[in-house]
Amino acid sequence: MTLQEIIDSSNKIVFFGGAGVSTESGIPDFRSADGLYNQKYAYPPEQILSHTFYKTHTKEFYDFYRDKMLFLDAKPNAAHLKLAELEKAGKLLAVVTQNIDGLHQAAGCKNVYELHGSVHRNYCEKCRKFFGVDYVVNNTPVPQCDVCGGTVKPDVVLYEEGLDGRTIDGAVNAIASADCLIVAGTSLNVYPAAGFIRYFSGKHFVLINRDPTPADSLADMVIHGKVGEILSDIEVK
Repeated sequence: MTLQEIIDSSNKIVFFGGAGVSTESGIPDFRSADGLYNQKYAYPPEQILSHTFYKTHTKEFYDFYRDKMLFLDAKPNAAHLKLAELEKAGKLLAVVTQNIDGLHQAAGCKNVYELHGSVHRNYCEKCRKFFGVDYVVNNTPVPQCDVCGGTVKPDVVLYEEGLDGRTIDGAVNAIASADCLIVAGTSLNVYPAAGFIRYFSGKHFVLINRDPTPADSLADMVIHGKVGEILSDIEVK
């Protein structure tokens, strides 16, 4: 079967995506040779993006966060747009994403489970007031709540922090009820998110990624390439 035939025969598709889905929008990934984790900083990026570092070096955290984690000019690419088209046609059940860029929603997708949160949501740690991303950009060096003065934290999951329970439940239930799971743009090396694919028991498991993954042997179809280029060839019927 071709990917087109698999999608044509499926009515409850779930798309599970990682950083490779957004690279065609100009957002660099983390683990490739030229990715964020292979660049040089005063501290390793994994340390900077930890809860401990956020608490103990808040200014340095925000310097890095604004410089390397916010890509507010990025636009949805062909992958995001095709998924929105599939959802509108009633064939896509949900998007489960490890990305924090909000591009799936910008493309028009409604049912998106953001496992690692979103840069577009920020909240006061003291009074829980929510703020948009512009507030974090414009209030330097450390954004403080305009109501109570508490520190405003991005609603993203840092290292040492747990995933949101309701988001996990929604994502797992969607994957468990899917007849087709498309996993794309992810190394499947980041847990617990990578373990979610074990809940899939449907008919077709498709893997789209530039490099091999630990789950290649489990998939019905493995396609090596750019996610947007591959999905843009799909005709939504």
